[in-house]
Amino acid sequence: MKISTIAIGCDHAGFPFKNPIITHLKNQGYEVLDFGTHGTPSVDYPDFAHPTASAVESAQAQRGILICGSGNGVALSANKHESIRCGLAWNEEVASLVRQHNDANMIALPARFITLETALNIVNTFLSTDFEGGRHAIRVGKITCG
Repeated sequence: MKISTIAIGCDHAGFPFKNPIITHLKNQGYEVLDFGTHGTPSVDYPDFAHPTASAVESAQAQRGILICGSGNGVALSANKHESIRCGLAWNEEVASLVRQHNDANMIALPARFITLETALNIVNTFLSTDFEGGRHAIRVGKITCG
């Protein structure tokens, strides 16, 4: 699948990373759908995680990036969507594994625990790593309930 459009969303803790990541993605030729937030006043992360996940779920975007303080809140919210597999990544190795082994279509970044440079490297790895399939495809097939 050709990745051309990335959906991105964050809460107030993730906001300082969002615009630099958007610029980085646009410089690489991606279209970016920005679902907010647009400042640092306190907000509720599900209000931004759900629209971002919906954009990936509906194929408006091929991948999604979510950012909050720990990465957990946005990942939990996104993973409520049936076709979303959002992995929490705090380094490049984890970002690679969530793609290779879990076919993650979204990634959650913990802004309070990584640097912007690390976040950009994680994003690059996430977007450039392919799903391995094989035995992993069987496991991924068992993730969805229903």
